[in-house]
Amino acid sequence: QVQLVESGGGLVHTGGSLRLSCAASGRTISSYRMGWFRHAPGKEREFVAAINWSGSTTRYTDSVKGRFTISRDNGKNTVYLQMNSLKPEDTAVYYCAADRDGHWHYDYWGQGTQVTVSS
Repeated sequence: QVQLVESGGGLVHTGGSLRLSCAASGRTISSYRMGWFRHAPGKEREFVAAINWSGSTTRYTDSVKGRFTISRDNGKNTVYLQMNSLKPEDTAVYYCAADRDGHWHYDYWGQGTQVTVSS
């Protein structure tokens, strides 16, 4: 079993930056694909970014390309999401998730961290 705990959320003005962290415990996530998702009020949960086990391959939803960067430190069992040039539409609860088998099905989820971008 893997436990995921997100941190780093908060309130920021438009154009600001935040760095989210996702710390895993219970077992190593070094072989897992990791992803970030977000859920805004009144909207469905949305894929944001993903990174493969080694960090060599990343994927982003179009709305965050060029602004967000996903990375990982397998030695620390942690995944990050650097968010720059934040916009009010980025406001959401951000969740970290782990894909154990590499089949784009996420088996483990964190509790989420709130990101609020004021205009």
